Amino acid sequence: MALAQQTTFTKFVEVCKALESTTKRTEKVAYLVSFLRTLSSEEIVSAVSFLTGRPFPESDERVLDVGGQTLWKLNRISGQTTLIPKPVTILEIYDTFDKIAKATGSGSRQRKEMLVNALLSRLPIADAEFLMRIIFGEMRIGAVDGVVVDAIASATSINEDLVRRAYMLLGDLTQVARLALTSGLEAVKNVQVTVFAPIKPMLAEMAHDLQEVFEEHRGATAFEFKYDGARIQIHRKSDQVRIFSRRLTDVTESLPDMVELGRHRINSTEFLVEGEAVAIGEGQKPLPFQDLMRRFRRLHDINVMKKEIPLKLHIFDIVYWNGKTLIDTPYEERWNILRTLVGPDLIATRIVTGDQHEAERFMKAAIEAGHEGLMAKELRSTYTPGVRGKKWFKIKPAETLDLVIIAADWGSGRRRGWLSNYHLAVRDQATGEYLVVGKTFKGLTDDEFTQITKRLLELKTGETDWTVFVKPSIIVEVAHNEIQRSPHYKSGFALRFARITRFRSDKQPEDADTLQRLQQLYEKQFRYKASINP
Repeated sequence: MALAQQTTFTKFVEVCKALESTTKRTEKVAYLVSFLRTLSSEEIVSAVSFLTGRPFPESDERVLDVGGQTLWKLNRISGQTTLIPKPVTILEIYDTFDKIAKATGSGSRQRKEMLVNALLSRLPIADAEFLMRIIFGEMRIGAVDGVVVDAIASATSINEDLVRRAYMLLGDLTQVARLALTSGLEAVKNVQVTVFAPIKPMLAEMAHDLQEVFEEHRGATAFEFKYDGARIQIHRKSDQVRIFSRRLTDVTESLPDMVELGRHRINSTEFLVEGEAVAIGEGQKPLPFQDLMRRFRRLHDINVMKKEIPLKLHIFDIVYWNGKTLIDTPYEERWNILRTLVGPDLIATRIVTGDQHEAERFMKAAIEAGHEGLMAKELRSTYTPGVRGKKWFKIKPAETLDLVIIAADWGSGRRRGWLSNYHLAVRDQATGEYLVVGKTFKGLTDDEFTQITKRLLELKTGETDWTVFVKPSIIVEVAHNEIQRSPHYKSGFALRFARITRFRSDKQPEDADTLQRLQQLYEKQFRYKASINP
């Protein structure tokens, strides 16, 4: 039997150019539908990964680790193709990416360069440009996850809500596409929470005040401490326990203490629970978030780090238990299940109240305990993986945004030699583009200036005399006093008195706050100010 014709990378680039040429969602979906229907089953994973600007699937832990300076050099010499007539296929590129990711140890940098350059030498200039975009995660063709979900649904005639639900439960768009395109409706309908397959976490809206929460939740609601830690999922089946981070990365090896708690302190042998791991210092007070992240990145001398930075676990939800998916079960019922399985020292601190004064006292207690504020959860709310909504609110004393650094200016005076004025961006949900909303150098120590300068230079994609442009990779939490309209930025907004409060290495660029959310916060802020200054 003859093998199916493989899709060339040039064909893939033609689709990318078509997507880039229009801002209309319906047209983008139509282009994607036509392309998805041409793919063989073996090509679906790589093609969908590339379309969404990822070398590998979202749940895949492989990384290319090709430095920005390397690609900057290769980019300047690319475009000189060889005379080899055989076209490059998307599967060849995916296979080469795998080889690049596996290149480690002495001489690995040179091997990575050789592999990338070998691909570039076989590609026309236009194709080489899109290869670089994939490597840098900068496709920016409008094939955002929501558009691809719509395209998968249209290409297979499967209801969009079912496709979206499968995506949230599997946490990997490539697997949803493969399932829908090869196995059809029944396979998509039957997707459930599965132990050891991390799901996208449910997200919360920011509330300006407690009154907004009570109005939205129509009375009594559950308030939990919003811990200054890192969100984790604990999965167990029989004696096997695995831990996943907020980014769905397997961090089991780095957190053996959390594994032991999952194995010995939760009264069940099959579950998926969510909690917050908090680094604890003197007097049982939380340590800064950056200290906590040292635990998540550590792969060696784990026992030493356990003693240096001990963790405390606060479990706040259960979404799977003894073979049953609980995402459609109301929050209060999930909490009651959790209380039967977890002791009071491990469960999140919580009250249920409709009294604003009581909630204010609880907020004060959370802040005095060293935590960020409160979470407010509607008692009847179901668990919606990956979705941000008003079923859950987060309430903090100060407003913050999670922004992406997309460029940085060289400092002057005392900051000379550091990249120390950071261009902060939100993500446009409609296009995937990162749009600047301000610049700041405030909030960092000298050591942090040094470390971030080194990291930004590794991510460099271009530069002028004063500015280094970087791959969107570093997420920072930014406090600000006000959101203002701005004619100077393409986003249309600027932050007043922006200052970096911490790095969010637990988040990916696509987790950054969106332009659409910034618009909503601006409008809420205006209404809020009007209410206190009639």
